[in-house]
Parts: sequence; C-alpha cells; structure tokens
Amino acid sequence: MKPLVLDQVSKQYGEKTAVNRINLEVEAGEIYGLLGANGAGKTTTMRMVLGLIYPDSGSIRYHGKPYSQEQLRMLGYLPEERGMYPKVKISDQVIYLAQLRGMTRKDADRSLRSWLEKFNITEYYNMKVEELSKGNQQKIQFIAAVIHDPQILILDEAFSGLDPVNVELLKKTVKELRDNGKCILFSTHRMEHVEELCRNITIMHRSNPVIQGELKDIKKQFPRERVVLGSEQPIQGLESVAGVARVERLENGYQVWIQHEDTAQLLLRHAMEQTTLTRFELLEPTLNEIFIRTVGESNE
Repeated sequence: MKPLVLDQVSKQYGEKTAVNRINLEVEAGEIYGLLGANGAGKTTTMRMVLGLIYPDSGSIRYHGKPYSQEQLRMLGYLPEERGMYPKVKISDQVIYLAQLRGMTRKDADRSLRSWLEKFNITEYYNMKVEELSKGNQQKIQFIAAVIHDPQILILDEAFSGLDPVNVELLKKTVKELRDNGKCILFSTHRMEHVEELCRNITIMHRSNPVIQGELKDIKKQFPRERVVLGSEQPIQGLESVAGVARVERLENGYQVWIQHEDTAQLLLRHAMEQTTLTRFELLEPTLNEIFIRTVGESNE
C-alpha cells in the first residue's frame, strides 16, 4: 500500500480555487517532485498533506488511512520559511519538537546527538540558533524535520541557503532516507535538483496539475532543440544551415538551437565537411526548459 495518495483533492478560498482536483501517489523509497511557479498551489497542497488545512473535496490517505493524530507522528516537514527560535538552545527546542511527535526525551536526545555527529556539528548541541550561520541553521531545521524518523517527509526548498558542499551533504542524506524506504514529497525551484533526485513529478499551474508522470517519459513529449558540436577548429556557416535558430560559441565547440530534429543531421554533415568532431549530441530538453514552456516565464 502506497504511503501517500491524494485522490481528486481540491481546496477553495472563497471564489478562488487554490488546488483543483490533484491526484498524486508517492511510493515508499521515492522522492516525488512537486513543482510550480509562485501561487500555483504547491504550498496549499503540502499544507493539506500535513493536515494543517483540510481539502474541500477529495481524499488524502496515509498508508491507506485518513489523517489522524496517529498519522501526524509519521510526518516530517521542512518548511521553506524557517521556524526555529533564534534565542532558544538548539538541544532544548529540537528535543521538544521530537517529543511533540511522540518521542521520549531520552530517545530524542540520542537521535539529536546522532544527527549532529552525522553532520559533523556536535559542538552545536548547547548553542543557540542565532549563533549559527544560515547554512548551519538549515541543517538544524532539517534535523528537526527528521529526528523522529518519519515515514513521510515533506521537503520545501530543502537546500536553500546552503553552499555547494553542504548542498551535496544534504542531497546525500535525502538519498539515504529514500533508500531506507522513506516517502518524500520534494518541492523546489532548482530544476537540476529535481532531475537528479526525482523519478516522478507533478507541475502545477494556476491551481491545476498540468504535467504529471515519470520525468523520462515527460521529456519524450517535448522536442529536442539543442545540438552540441565539439570541435577544436572553427566551423563556418552553421547559421546558414536550414532549420538553425541560434548558434552559441563554446570553449571547445558550439551549441546550436534548431527548429526541427532533422536539422541535427544537416548540421552533422555540414560540420564534418570542414573538420573532425570530438562531440556530437542532440540534447533532450532540460526540466527547466519544459517548465518554462509549460507555465511561462512569469510568476503569478
């Protein structure tokens, strides 16, 4: 039985529809991407999953059961807006939050020390949040979300405020949670993170799910419009090849935007008449390109 299932879930605020009939299923051992521009309905969806607000129609099931106090204990949440108290000692507030999720103080303390050791920040146990850098505050917020070993984890912009080293550390940790069977609903504006972490995604636009499914299948629905040519020598006349929209010079070759996939073969023949290529690739669209094409460049 799937840990998290949303079936025809909708939410209204007066005459405004915040979420319109979304269906969503997340497996155990899966990171599911929930994407959309500002105001698309992502946050409302996550709040309904967390039980902070209730759907006006449809149902949300947790291992086949409706929301209850029992289900609350299996949920973990990392919000986009950070919620740690800056002047309270880290150990006091994280242990307190764990106790609210049903842990004993002894077990919570043991779990906290284990997580601090994992992130190599054991010295922060008795410090206050305000004494930490933004990136280390984010680590503490993450620990608060997972300390009680939740089965279902909602991550909203989990890597914001982190330098590249700590982004990789947290990504590695999220992957470990996935591999340990956790069900993770993941929302971010960083499309490269979604491509790396998620197999299935939903893109929301103006309250509606507009694209859903496996990322690899979604990419097949969109044309391949970029060609990379690797060459140590200049290639003349790429702009004149029929179907070429734009040419960009790279350090060791060219990136060419094309109007039709057939143009790629014309480019290959044109280039090989002049030089030996070190690379030729017709690239699949990135998730960022799909997102912009689907919802437009403007936020709502």
